[in-house]
Amino acid sequence: MTIYKYELKVPKERVAVLIGTKGKIKKTLEQETKTKIEVDSKEGDVFISGEDALTLLTIKDIITAIGRGFNPDIALSLLKSDYAFELINISDFFDSRKGLVRIKGRVIGRDGKSRMVIEELSECQICVYGKTIGIIGRAENTGIARRAVDMLLRGATHASVYRWLEKQRRDIKRKEFLG
Repeated sequence: MTIYKYELKVPKERVAVLIGTKGKIKKTLEQETKTKIEVDSKEGDVFISGEDALTLLTIKDIITAIGRGFNPDIALSLLKSDYAFELINISDFFDSRKGLVRIKGRVIGRDGKSRMVIEELSECQICVYGKTIGIIGRAENTGIARRAVDMLLRGATHASVYRWLEKQRRDIKRKEFLG
């Protein structure tokens, strides 16, 4: 029997969320994935081990998602085989602190409107945290959400991104109806 191990880092301010009240989240993750999770609260280091390499990749994504700002309940949806997690590093799209705020603002929108529209039309969850944008949803939809976010990051107008998203949604609904 082979034991696979993986080590990753979680921002210190997200460690408490990963562990949960009285260790509830950590226990749930361990039970659902049959893995062992050790957390160094001071450094934010997380050590995971288990017998199934594929499950280890899934739990790595779940822990990364929680570390990048997702609610643990949303991150747990990655246990479903048709769900995927995408992480976009936005540091390639700006050159200053002011640029970071501006570019995050484009994705979030006024009062969170842009993010909500992308979430609704792509049927994905989006989390903007630090210098990353995380996306969780059904595998075929995360690619659509990623492309929409990428379009905004590259300067496309919100209206054109929304139109593109609406077209993608119609195409998906048509395939579901016919399929």
